Amino acid sequence: MGVMIDGVFHAEDPGPDTALDGQFRRATSTIRHWISADGSTGFPAEAGRYHLYAAWNCPWAHRVLMMRVVKGLETAIGVSYARPRRTDQGWVFDAAGDHADALMGARALHEVYAREPDPYTGRITVPLLWDRIAGRAVSNESADLVRMLNDAFPGPDLAPADLRGDIDAWNTRIYREVNNGVYRAGFARTQEAYDGAVAEVFAALDGIEAHLATHRYLCGDRFTEADLRLFPTLARFDVAYHYAFKCNIRRLSDYPHLWAFAREIYQMPGIAGTVAFDIYKQGYFSPSELRNPLGIVPAGPMIDWTLPHGRG
Repeated sequence: MGVMIDGVFHAEDPGPDTALDGQFRRATSTIRHWISADGSTGFPAEAGRYHLYAAWNCPWAHRVLMMRVVKGLETAIGVSYARPRRTDQGWVFDAAGDHADALMGARALHEVYAREPDPYTGRITVPLLWDRIAGRAVSNESADLVRMLNDAFPGPDLAPADLRGDIDAWNTRIYREVNNGVYRAGFARTQEAYDGAVAEVFAALDGIEAHLATHRYLCGDRFTEADLRLFPTLARFDVAYHYAFKCNIRRLSDYPHLWAFAREIYQMPGIAGTVAFDIYKQGYFSPSELRNPLGIVPAGPMIDWTLPHGRG
């Protein structure tokens, strides 16, 4: 992935953020400005002002792409998609085509980070939202981006005030036990670290399955940000995490309520267009000395996400 120090890119990859105890710990995002409807934060909610850098196989970028669709911002916020597999230059772009940088013509994402006026230190990650007018990054924290797009721009409100406490509680649990939990299992360096992480993932999925047996969505009968933030992990579960990250106690499709819940979200207007199962496999089965030394991408599984979900 590489790292940038004081605005200078270093291709040497320090590897996963795994501690001496073998547990994976995700690096924190450091660019965290905020878009506001009235512009009081210095970043006003204006159509055409912002550009999103994303990668199809990144679940953190996926949640922002979903919010962009739900809010109807496809024409208001442009997107550049990095290539599915990173190189020693990190996330990279083609010169033209579907994986080109439509805004700056950069060939690697670190070139975009290098344009940040405050010299950046940290991982070169997606998503990254860029302010075209100010010529600087707004944020590279996906949770912030999801919430600010919801709050600053008109359209459906996925974090209404009366549910925000429940949404935030679910978000905290889902991030720790599911979204990041699969990575803690997949990047574990000891048996003990893996055993603890994978057990927590499936305990959480079992709990969500039981909850969905009596609730339409996580926070009741309304689709919210909590549901949106769970979906990217579910979309990747059977095609990637089950195999590549050894999260193989059960499949998503083994959970009747959770599987129907995931299909319902997939079949919502515009959401299927944010999903790319073949690209997920290219990314998660890319060459890795620890997980997939030969870089062979499996042919399956074949899963029909268009089956009726039966949830009304």
